[in-house]
Amino acid sequence: MSKAAFLQSTNTPFQILPSPKWDLTSPDELLVRVHAVAITPVDKALQYTPFVPVTYPAVLGQDVAGEVVAVGDNTTSRFKIGDRVIGHCMGIVTNRPQDGAFQEHVVLQGNLVSKIPDGMGYERAVVIPLGLSTAAAGFYQEGFMGLRLPGKVGDGGEVVFIWGGSSSVGCNAIQLAVAAGYEVVTTASVKNAEYLRGLGAKKVLDRRSESVREDILAALEGKKLAGTLDCIGDEASWGVCLDVAGRHGDGSKLVVTTLPGFPDPAPEGLTIKHMFATTIKDNEVSKAMYEDFLPKALEEGTFVPAPEPDVVGKGLESIQGAVDLYREGTPSAKKLVVLI
Repeated sequence: MSKAAFLQSTNTPFQILPSPKWDLTSPDELLVRVHAVAITPVDKALQYTPFVPVTYPAVLGQDVAGEVVAVGDNTTSRFKIGDRVIGHCMGIVTNRPQDGAFQEHVVLQGNLVSKIPDGMGYERAVVIPLGLSTAAAGFYQEGFMGLRLPGKVGDGGEVVFIWGGSSSVGCNAIQLAVAAGYEVVTTASVKNAEYLRGLGAKKVLDRRSESVREDILAALEGKKLAGTLDCIGDEASWGVCLDVAGRHGDGSKLVVTTLPGFPDPAPEGLTIKHMFATTIKDNEVSKAMYEDFLPKALEEGTFVPAPEPDVVGKGLESIQGAVDLYREGTPSAKKLVVLI
């Protein structure tokens, strides 16, 4: 037997209860012994104000790192028992308890799993999956930005604008864009500027400045705007991003955002679209990220886990306290982690 943090109904605390050591039901799956999970605002929302249907008892959680303990027939070319991996859990869409991160053993789709280097701690690597999948959904899926994949460098002079670079999605998006030869202009608080420059951002503008719109436009002057990514998803960020996209004469008129609820319709000539991380599970983007790009990039150090992990507990009993920390606000340039 194993253990899991079960949610019995909306707005109730997690209960640590026995759970099966799940069997694989598809040749495309892996079973992983969990060593670390990262907590996200999505987990807080699903516990207290779910925005998608949840089947109870439920096991939440999307970011996981651990050791492979069983492999499906179709995953043996990439994985073996004992491999150290990270994965993006799909419980939010499958509504199966075996697919949620907050437990000792989890079932993962092989196309959403990457090996990690031997010297990389689980607590460090686990910050990647949801942020990476979300950025990739907005950058590469059909009908979104249509950016080049990492390694496919263009002619130069193209810039990606990212509002909220110190968020989990922003930290991953910066690195993906830079890996494809785009220049990145982003916003953050002054205290995080140097960190984002270390991830590859060319210019980091003070998001609290009264002149931030004009500062962004000045940074984009003479560049081809390849796309605008909003990583915050509120009325203020939508307004700035739409204004920047609209006033940048010959660039992309598409704004991609992490949250729904934006103005509809968008101002004339502009489009704003919500990206959802789990949608990459059914298309070629998952393979491009988790199989073709990430394992090698992590091994070579050309892509680093970001934002920084903030370990706030150990054991499934610490999950509730970690989730509730997000009720006090979302940290910048950090992601909450619990060791299992």
